[in-house]
Amino acid sequence: MRIVKEVPHPNCKITVFSWNDKYIIKFEKGSLEQTFKVKEWDIIEENELNHFFEEDFISKVLLRFDGMINDLNTVMTKI
Repeated sequence: MRIVKEVPHPNCKITVFSWNDKYIIKFEKGSLEQTFKVKEWDIIEENELNHFFEEDFISKVLLRFDGMINDLNTVMTKI
């Protein structure tokens, strides 16, 4: 697996990997992560990956992180 790029963002860590003929776009926040896999042949030019870094998409990722944190906290209160 090779790192294609790291994208700076104040609210999460964003890393793009290339592995097994796929781009893996990984978002990390604290101990949580979300991963999106896209076949390399679906991307004509590498700069098309920039759509994953647009604020509209990232805001949805961050909302999903909030839901994940809430779900995790709910489960942890039962332990």
